[in-house]
Amino acid sequence: MTRNVTLTLLHTNDLHSHFEETSRIAGYIEEVRRYTDPDALIVLDSGDFLDRARMETEGTTASVNRAVMERIGYDAVMLGNNEGLSYTPDELERIFGGMSVPFVCANMTLIATGSPPAWMIPSLMLERSGLRIGLIGVTVPFNEYYELLGWEAGEPTAALRAEVAKLRPEADVIILLSHLGLRSDERIAAAVPGVDLILGGHTHHLLEVPLIEGDTAICAAGKFGAYIGHLQLEFGADRKLVKVSGGSISTVDMAPSEGVQRLISTYREQAKLRMGRKIANLGEPLEWRHDRESPLPTLLSAAIRAMTGADIALVNAGQLLEGLPAGDVTEETIHAICPSPINPCMMRLPGSFILKTLEESLLPEFQDLEIRGFGFRGKVLGTLCLDGLEVAADMSRPPYQRVKEVAIGGAILDVHREYTVGTLDMFTFGVGYIGLKEGREIRYYLPEFIRDVLTRSLNDDGMIARSKEPRWRYSDAP
Repeated sequence: MTRNVTLTLLHTNDLHSHFEETSRIAGYIEEVRRYTDPDALIVLDSGDFLDRARMETEGTTASVNRAVMERIGYDAVMLGNNEGLSYTPDELERIFGGMSVPFVCANMTLIATGSPPAWMIPSLMLERSGLRIGLIGVTVPFNEYYELLGWEAGEPTAALRAEVAKLRPEADVIILLSHLGLRSDERIAAAVPGVDLILGGHTHHLLEVPLIEGDTAICAAGKFGAYIGHLQLEFGADRKLVKVSGGSISTVDMAPSEGVQRLISTYREQAKLRMGRKIANLGEPLEWRHDRESPLPTLLSAAIRAMTGADIALVNAGQLLEGLPAGDVTEETIHAICPSPINPCMMRLPGSFILKTLEESLLPEFQDLEIRGFGFRGKVLGTLCLDGLEVAADMSRPPYQRVKEVAIGGAILDVHREYTVGTLDMFTFGVGYIGLKEGREIRYYLPEFIRDVLTRSLNDDGMIARSKEPRWRYSDAP
């Protein structure tokens, strides 16, 4: 190459099935394609393109996400945790097998084969304008979850080093598609030579201009399609990358792609038809509130206890968004009121921490706590609804002194004894109720979502009747 070359790179991350914003991104990419030489353009995504909280994704088993990826024409996409943890490997094979867009991820293999699935590759070499661009992907290794689904998630830095060693001799530039988070990206930039550019995701960080760490540029476009990354990669006549410029651009005023909008609309109708299936008929409504015990989240708690076989179950009311009226209940209804892709789990927890958690659940600062991420797609944390225990609380007492008595199986709670607790995986990340993060011997139930557990319970008349029996007894309530 005897001249300087500039490549245009467009990148996204953490779109999470935000289809309205994705349609605007698609429109912008279409516009850029109109004035850019296709041999000088690269379009990439760094993971979490889909999210089962969206009805269109849930109701089409992510077929809509695949169709949008292909319509946009990405050159490569990364495996985020929302792809890897939301479906089993067999389901992912059906979703992404044979797709025209390659998935790139170097630290994920199937336990059964020791190799990546056919639709995923560790790295990829592109050629643009006479330049060789090496693409490598690494994703966050949630092995406690992935192993239950049949994946082995390797250590990302080791996998990256191996791929850099293979590609660097032939590549003019190495681009890492990272779904690890900003702090990890900064550590990689400092510790792994040979990576020229990191396109990040997972922690939803927005870098409006590239962050330069040594010889590596780090870029990221926030979350939910509010921004798109638009970079210029300038190469000298010696084929060396000499400058990365540009950054993240707001999509709020971008015109949507009419073709992508029509595509999403078609899949939305398919999803509504599929999710219109009746799953239960309720003779009476099941009420919900976030700040006091109510039947619907209590029913979910009872269902999780029955599923796990735990001594007790603790479920935050904020996992649900509203109650259910009497009459027919459809899949779409359950998905709308319980959109979070959260799994049940069971842990061993000392009685002292159960008591602490119950006290926390009586406080408005916990009930009204807004949470983002960790699989939670509700609004606020909400109070705890219970099964397997009865609690007497005096609301006139000071905080953390309101629980007067706790009975489990007819016996008074022993603060020194460990109990098995059926609850939700998000608490094991240390978010929400502080007492629940102290659990040990945790068992996760995958691929089951809590809405699947709730759905089954809606056809159990006995469980429904018991959910209306109070577990909390309040006195001197304000």
